[in-house]
Amino acid sequence: MATEQHYPEKTCDITRLVTHPKLVEAALNGQKTEQRRDGVYAYPGESFELEGMLFTVTGLERQTLGDMTDASAQAEGYPNMEAYKALILRMHQGMEWNPEHKVWVHQFQKALP
Repeated sequence: MATEQHYPEKTCDITRLVTHPKLVEAALNGQKTEQRRDGVYAYPGESFELEGMLFTVTGLERQTLGDMTDASAQAEGYPNMEAYKALILRMHQGMEWNPEHKVWVHQFQKALP
């Protein structure tokens, strides 16, 4: 398992990783397994809870927005890249979609009992 020293210091608390109600629902239903953030919110091996269900972070990697595919958008809980991009631009007024912008991809799954 990767350790914290391989990654930069966290920029936000793990409890802020997945917060939007529709995305929480998608994670609970197993449709969302990734969350992209500008900073590091969690390290592999850490756990977080959504509505009483435990999830474990399984991976953390650096990617650009241009690396994203429809499969990436689906792992984020959206039907395709077009829907993902449209929502991100609505949520972040004034943001321009820059394919070179780097983000941290947090991969997670429901914790095993």
